[in-house]
Order: sequence, then structure tokens, then C-alpha cells
Amino acid sequence: MSPSSGRGVAPGDPSLGKGGGEPLDCQCMELIRLNLRAPLEYAEASVVPFEGLFPAADETAEFVFGFDLDPEQAVRIDPDPGFFPGELVLAGKRRTGQAGRKVLLPEGLYAFAQERRELDRGECVAMAIELQKDALWERLRLDSRLYIRFLFEDGSPVTQFFRPCSQ
Repeated sequence: MSPSSGRGVAPGDPSLGKGGGEPLDCQCMELIRLNLRAPLEYAEASVVPFEGLFPAADETAEFVFGFDLDPEQAVRIDPDPGFFPGELVLAGKRRTGQAGRKVLLPEGLYAFAQERRELDRGECVAMAIELQKDALWERLRLDSRLYIRFLFEDGSPVTQFFRPCSQ
């Protein structure tokens, strides 16, 4: 995906396939309505999403990426996977003594889901679409922004998905 294209990968693109990890079962995904009461701050970073974010030795790493989805696809119950994850509009890394420009995962109400492992691009696309379907089924009004957060909890990687919403 080129950041200026405004579009994800093309339908049928091999990068949508599963990575080398275990199969992703989105049917077990639990949609949570999360009220984030304070923003999460990150230092702006030149980091590429989905490409080896977690070196084996760095369990303190935490990243957030913000994507703008196509407005039409962002509210469809059957979105085209080629439009996901969308245009990358922010990237941040949390580190101690953060200096420089900050990016935020803002406070507010979110449709939220997570997988307790690091997901590749294709798995993130599948999970983001499943989150959208479940949120729309629950009659949540979704914003066209998607945040994906990668972090470690209890010694294991976790991939989290946030879609701003209203009821």
C-alpha cells in the first residue's frame, strides 16, 4: 500500500493471505465497547506496519498505527478487503523519555477487539473487517478511522483494534 494511494491492497492480492502463524479464527472474536478515558500518547515514528515489529528480545515495544478507511467501505457490512487497512495516517512508538512530536490514540468510545499474538497484514485485514461487521450488527455508528496497536502483555505479543464509534 502506498501512503498516498488512499487504498489498501487490491482484491486477491497475495499479501491478504495468512502469514506463517496459526490460522486466525475471527468467529471467536469478542467485540467490546471500550470507553478509553484518557488518550494513549506515543512518539511519532517512521515505522512500517506489519513488518517485524517485535524483535524477540524487545518486550517493551509498543506501537500504534492509524489508518483512514474509504468512507463508503467503512460502513459496509460486506466491505471489500482491498480497501483495508486503509491509508496510513499516523505511526507511533511508546518509549521511556519520549521526546519530539506526539501522536495520540484519542480518548473516546471504541469498538474494540484483540488477538493475543502478533498478526500479519492479512490477519489484520480479516480482523478489522470482522470487527466492523460485528460493530455494525450491534448498531454502532463507526468512524472511518482504524487504529491498530501492537504491544506485549504478560510476555506475549498482542494485537488490538480500535474503531471510534457512537451508539
